[in-house]
Amino acid sequence: MSRSLRAQHDRFLLTHPFRISRGVKTQADAVTVTLEAGGLTGRGEGVPYPRYGESVESALTAIERIRADIEAGADRAALQSLLPPGAARNAVDCALWDLEARQSSRSVAELIGAPEPLRLASALTVVIDTPDAMAHAARAVSTSPLLKVKVDAQDPEAQLRAVRAAAPDCRLIVDPNESWDEALLREIEPLLVELRTDLLEQPVSATEDDWLEGFTPAVPICADEAVHVAADLDVIASRYQVVNVKLDKAGGLTAGLELAHATRARGLGLMTGCMVSSSLSIAAALHVARMSDFVDLDGPIWLAEDRAGGVRDEGGMLLPPARGFWGRP
Repeated sequence: MSRSLRAQHDRFLLTHPFRISRGVKTQADAVTVTLEAGGLTGRGEGVPYPRYGESVESALTAIERIRADIEAGADRAALQSLLPPGAARNAVDCALWDLEARQSSRSVAELIGAPEPLRLASALTVVIDTPDAMAHAARAVSTSPLLKVKVDAQDPEAQLRAVRAAAPDCRLIVDPNESWDEALLREIEPLLVELRTDLLEQPVSATEDDWLEGFTPAVPICADEAVHVAADLDVIASRYQVVNVKLDKAGGLTAGLELAHATRARGLGLMTGCMVSSSLSIAAALHVARMSDFVDLDGPIWLAEDRAGGVRDEGGMLLPPARGFWGRP
C-alpha cells in the first residue's frame, strides 16, 4: 500500500523561559511527520537539538531525502539504515509505529508486547535562576514526588540549598548539563549527599568524561549527552551508573527500546528523558518510561498550548494521553 509523507516545522511557545547551563529557550521547535495510507494517519515528532549539530532545517532536509523510500513502503527496520540517530529519524520512526498500530487495530503497547502506559511519577524541572527564584519555583511544586534541578558552575551550592529548603521531601535529580569539571564535581559531592540527591545527571562534558572510568561516585551519575544508542554502552558502562534514554538522541522508539533493554541487561539504572516538546514526543517515550527508575517527561508542561488530547500533569504524576492520540487506535 502506498503512503504519503508530510513533514513540517511546528512552534510551541513556552509559559516561562527554560534556562539551562548552555542557554535559554522561549519556544519549542519540533518537526512533525505525518504518514497517510489507506485513509489512516500516523504521526511522529522530533525536536532537533543544536548540541548535536541539528536544526529544524537539517531535519526536514534529511526527511525529504528518504521520502521516496518511506512512501514506497520502507519499514522501521529499513529506516535504521536510511537515517542516523537523531530527531529526524525519531519523527519518522514514531510515525511508522503510530501508523502500524492503526493499520493493525492494535496499540503500540500490544505491538511491543508490553502493558499500556499508566500514570507515573515524572520529574518537574526547576530551571536556572537566582537562588530565591529557584526556591520560589520549587516551593510551588514541593508536594511532587520528584524534582529535577538545573544548575551551572556559577553558584550551584546556593541554588541547591535553596531548592532543598523549599522542597524538603521530594526526590532530587541534579542536572548541570555538562557545565562542571572534575574538580567541582569532587568538591560538591558531600553537598549532594547532605541534600539527599538521588541522581546526578551528566555533570561533566561528554567529551571529557574519561576520568569517570573507575571513579566511584557518592551519588549515582547518569549519562545523558554521553549516550545515544546501544552501541555506546561499551564505554558508558565503565563510566556511569545510569543511562538516560531520549528518543530524539536514539532516533526513535525502535532504537530507544533497544537501548533501554541493553541498559538493563548490563545492570545499569535507567532513566527516560525528553527535550522541551509536545505530548506527541512524550506519548512514544512512555513506552520506555514504564521500564525506568527515573522519569523526566515534563516537556509539554512548559508549553503555553500543547497538542489536544496530550499528557497531563497532576502534582508530579504524568497521565497518559487520550485514546486515539498516538499509538492507541
